[in-house]
Amino acid sequence: MSGPFRHRLRVRYNECDPQGVVFNANYLTYFDITITELWRAALGGYQAMVESGADVVVAEARVRYLGPLRFDDEFEVVAKVTRLGGTSMTTEMVVERAGDPVAEGELRHVFINASGGEKSPIPEGVRAGLERFAAPAG
Repeated sequence: MSGPFRHRLRVRYNECDPQGVVFNANYLTYFDITITELWRAALGGYQAMVESGADVVVAEARVRYLGPLRFDDEFEVVAKVTRLGGTSMTTEMVVERAGDPVAEGELRHVFINASGGEKSPIPEGVRAGLERFAAPAG
């Protein structure tokens, strides 16, 4: 196990609202960008998983805002797989600026068959790649 996955980003001007802070919906975009990079680190990329016959859909997303991000702020999104079930996974997300959390959330993905879209078990190779970023048991 290597611990949580971290991805560094910077706030772009177009992500800010009239108050000068990051518009709330953009946090889900930051989560999505980070999950895409987690797939790359865990599996060689999202497309590699799809080509093997597996895909995922977001079944649930949650965000809790703790403080503002502003234009040109550098920040990291820390992703930790907190649950690998039979057909779904849950990932805890924390947005940190200079080590301080400014948002936290959770994504739940359900695995589906890439060709037909039916719910399917997490493939063992995918599970093994994701376990590198799993939260310690306990």
